[in-house]
Amino acid sequence: MRVLSGIQPTGEFHIGNYFGAMKQYVDLQEEEHEGYYFIANYHAFTSIHDPAELRRLTQDVVMNFLAFGIDPERSVLFRQSDVPQVTELTWLLSCITPMGLLERCHAYKDKISQGLAADHGLFAYPVLMASDILIYDSNLVPVGQDQKQHVEVTRDLALKFNQMFGETLVVPEPYILKTVAVVPGVDGQKMSKSYDNTIPVFDTDKGIKKRIMSIKTDSTPVEDPKDPDTCNVFALYQLFATEEQSREMAERYRAGGLGYGEVKKALVTMVLDHFADARARKQELINNPDYVEDVAQAGAAKARAKAAEVLDRCRSACGF
Repeated sequence: MRVLSGIQPTGEFHIGNYFGAMKQYVDLQEEEHEGYYFIANYHAFTSIHDPAELRRLTQDVVMNFLAFGIDPERSVLFRQSDVPQVTELTWLLSCITPMGLLERCHAYKDKISQGLAADHGLFAYPVLMASDILIYDSNLVPVGQDQKQHVEVTRDLALKFNQMFGETLVVPEPYILKTVAVVPGVDGQKMSKSYDNTIPVFDTDKGIKKRIMSIKTDSTPVEDPKDPDTCNVFALYQLFATEEQSREMAERYRAGGLGYGEVKKALVTMVLDHFADARARKQELINNPDYVEDVAQAGAAKARAKAAEVLDRCRSACGF
């Protein structure tokens, strides 16, 4: 099965990104799926208009994929902007997309509520996303439950295109990622760059420790029992701990005599240990930019070949 997913280059990679997406991509690769993974820099252009910053962040995401184990010999890794066919298919799909479909998309409303300008790129975002998926004959699209609507839009457009012009596009299925409901940030809200509450994976040891030690907790005295199920520190601890470690820590919470600072220090150690290999690999990649660029270019060549095949079908079906 061909799996398609992308990550926007909009900021530092954090723990929520890892558990919400990257870990799943590596697992899917190990299950022998054919992965197409792209850096969604066209999508990022809706909010980042500094050319140098966009290039830097885009290259950083390529390195993150490689650092965590996406193998360019087994998966296709590329930049969205290196496949021009995706924008032509976007136009073909735009011409059959009902306005009402876009007006119902929650992502546009969410971003407007966060203060982003109401421009056409942001509004038409789901059509470009549909093109990203359909241009490679994708079978499965890994998404969180809150992103399922994007795949539903893609399916609606593919079905409508096929109804109008004949069986041309593969209709994809959503692959709901098996992840925790929410990875909490240091303030207790969902970990997100938008809230500036993240724990960056590739920060310095000192920087990671500082962020973890700043996690908000209540004022329960050390000697008193505490509820692990309502503690943000414990929620993060569970992501890295074994079942036995989580059970023992939960018992210590309920027994009393455990300070939040002690749990935070244990979490720091676990985070640094868990990401040690990826962080070392990332540094190697930073020191070898030519290799990173070669990987992106090779992946783009494979992606363009498949995209050209699908676009030719669509152009012919539409009468061009």
